[in-house]
Amino acid sequence: MPELDHAALLRLAIAESAKAKAAGNHPFACILVGPGGEVLMTQHNAFMPDHDMTGHAERVLMTRASTTLPHDLLKECTIYTSAEPCAMCAGAIYWTGLRRVVYGLTEKALKGITGNHPENPTLDLPCEVVFAAGQRQVEVIGPMLEDEAAEVHKGFWG
Repeated sequence: MPELDHAALLRLAIAESAKAKAAGNHPFACILVGPGGEVLMTQHNAFMPDHDMTGHAERVLMTRASTTLPHDLLKECTIYTSAEPCAMCAGAIYWTGLRRVVYGLTEKALKGITGNHPENPTLDLPCEVVFAAGQRQVEVIGPMLEDEAAEVHKGFWG
């Protein structure tokens, strides 16, 4: 896979998470990037307004991508996400066929920020564990820019 500017693209995902927060949603977001570095799709968490507990940004983006983009393209794409994909989202990424994930905040650090918040009962399970159970490799890069990714959560979960 080609080398992309992971820091710059991850900062775009983090900026999207700030937009999600500003709109009153959970401060998570991700972007789908094509093989040449072009942003194909963006997605914020879809928790509000229906309180969809499965409306995580990565899961929703993978549904959109897998139903609209060719599989041959998807297997060359990278998802950049403000926080490490949870087990559900990692499964969606795996089944969609992506080969690379770049994330900011770890699940462990996120759990430290959100605590036992009823809207985000964080699973402290590294996405690499989920991917390792699969039959094909998913490259994982992260955590990256963890302080920047954590900043967006300040004042939200209190």
